[in-house]
Order: sequence, then structure tokens, then C-alpha cells
Amino acid sequence: MKVLVIGAGNMGLTYSEGMAQSALLNRRKLMIHDVSTETIELLRKDEQFDVYEKIEDCLPDADIVFIAVKPYHCEDLFKNIKPYVNNQQIFVSLMAGVTIAKIQDLLGIDKVVRTMPNLPAKVGKGVTSFTESDSVSRVELLMIRNLLDTTGASIHVKDEDFINKSTGISGSGPAYIFYFMQSMLEVAKKMGFSDNDSKVLVSNTFEGAVKLFNDSDLSPETWMDRVASKGGTTRAALDSMDDNNVKELIKDATYATFNRAVELGE
Repeated sequence: MKVLVIGAGNMGLTYSEGMAQSALLNRRKLMIHDVSTETIELLRKDEQFDVYEKIEDCLPDADIVFIAVKPYHCEDLFKNIKPYVNNQQIFVSLMAGVTIAKIQDLLGIDKVVRTMPNLPAKVGKGVTSFTESDSVSRVELLMIRNLLDTTGASIHVKDEDFINKSTGISGSGPAYIFYFMQSMLEVAKKMGFSDNDSKVLVSNTFEGAVKLFNDSDLSPETWMDRVASKGGTTRAALDSMDDNNVKELIKDATYATFNRAVELGE
């Protein structure tokens, strides 16, 4: 199996590093194409990759092609690579808002898998939702899933509407967590904790809460009740959040992401 990643930015390199270890490559090196001379020079120092400056030197040989460029670059990219594609190749998009139909139309191919990755893939804790065009076989989809799983977990969704929905939950979700963490860090520092102590207090609190949730069948609501006693300090915080409509604001923000993903697809 020959796998090519087009675009060695944040997501492209993250998935490249994960997939390079996959047994599906059968000891072949993962191929990467990028247009940045500086990036190419850096990548060539990594022995797990075959790095290409010219798309015509790698694309015709690839069985699976991951597209990891910014969405607004896709039309120019597709125009440049179309002469070198064939209809047996599977194209896997890591681009937000670019539909399967658009990729099929601009490249003149049938087999497309659209994904929604997220940033924790960089540390092997990512979650990638994915869906496919009708021409992708179950065996081919299983191969794609095995590659995606090298960066964490993956979930198969029935159509592209759920790709947009997962953009609001997992794709953009890490930013919501960082937003909450930043607020807590600012409070900790204002209270007089050092930068390091503030980081330990906040990061370990988040990590511990996630582990409690993952290691049990209890809902977040049940865990909140276990932490908060009537008339206590935690209840004061939760009551303040409820009074300020924080839950509804988070829901609104999540739907804003979903709606924007739909707009990009149009």
C-alpha cells in the first residue's frame, strides 16, 4: 500500500507521523508532498518519509492520497494535480467544509473519504469522524479507518451532515476546552499562584476529571452532583454558571461552528 500526504502543515504532518508506523504500508515509506522548500528540507531529515517537491513524481504511484491543505487552496491544488490522478485511487480529505461532490467534480474521480480530524491527534489522542462516497468499498474503508486510528480513535458517520456536526463537537472542541482553561489560568494567577503552579492546578484538574468520566459509566451531571454539596463552594460556582446561562452559551457556540461548516460547504 502506497500512501501519499499532500500538505505537511499541522494536520498533514500529524497524520503522516502516525500513519508512517502503520503495518498497512508494509515497510514502505510514507510519501509526502509539499511546496515549501524549508518544509521539504526539514522533512528530508526524517528517515520514515519519502519527500517529494514535484507532485508528478509521487501522485501517480499512490494508492491512497490524503489531502491536508487549507480549504481555500483546494481549487488551485486540484487544478495542478488532476493530470496525475486515476480513478482507482482513494482520496482522503482532511479539509474542513470541502464536500465529497466538489472533490469528485474537480478531480474527476469517484473514491473519496471526507474526514473531520482534531488537534489532539498530535499526541495520539485525536478523534476523526469520517464518511465516504458510494464507490469506496468496505475493505477500502477499513484500510482508511486503520490509518486514521494511528492518531487516536475514529468514528464512521453515515453522511456529510454528521461531518459538519462533528466539526462543532470534536473538530473545534479543543478550542472550547482551551478557552475554559485560559479563564481558569488567569484567575489562578490573579489569586497569586505562580505560572507553573497555575498550570499544574488547571491541567491536572482537567486531566483528572476526564479520567473519572472515562473510567466510569456516570454522566457529567452525576459527577457534578458528587463534587458539589448543597450550600458548598462548588455549588456556588455551578449556580453562578447557571445564572449566567453558560450552558446555553456553550451550546450556541457549538451550533455556530456547525453552521459555519455548512456555509463553507456551500
